[in-house]
Amino acid sequence: MTSKLCVGQFAGSHGVRGLVKLRSFTQDPADVVAYGALSDETGGRSFRLALQGKAKDLFLAKVEGVATREQAQALAGVRLYVDRAALPETEDEDEFYHADLIGLRAELAEGGLYGTVKAIYDFGGGDVLEIRVASGALEMLPFSKACVPVVDVRGGRIVVDLPAVIEAREGQDDDAEGEGGEEEP
Repeated sequence: MTSKLCVGQFAGSHGVRGLVKLRSFTQDPADVVAYGALSDETGGRSFRLALQGKAKDLFLAKVEGVATREQAQALAGVRLYVDRAALPETEDEDEFYHADLIGLRAELAEGGLYGTVKAIYDFGGGDVLEIRVASGALEMLPFSKACVPVVDVRGGRIVVDLPAVIEAREGQDDDAEGEGGEEEP
């Protein structure tokens, strides 16, 4: 398991008094400030935040030590991390943090190593796992119970059912073909 988890990201400045726009990645978005000081990816910078309001789907936050628009804008893109130990443990074996999956072995349902989990994405249609396979190539797999029937974080592995993955892909292809409608002669 990773020692730090990304819980948010600065998205730019707001106004002239040093407020920053903040994107939260926590289940309850306001919890992004509940863990105390947050750090950048390297742990070299620490940030104390206080929520000041909202602007569209982003929070407006005051960052301790940031007083100008230029200082706030300089933080744009910085991802915010919290120590894993500061987060509550999951309550059952089917709950886990996405970051806990990164680096797990991906094993085939019929046995053997398939690859290693490199990343998890959500492009709007559900979570997708990026797996680095033995050849070095990257493979994207739907993260569903059918395609990934076993997630064993403590055991350091997931199990991938490739026939279910292929079925899921074929279903997506059929959906994509049906969306465009038919051409007129």
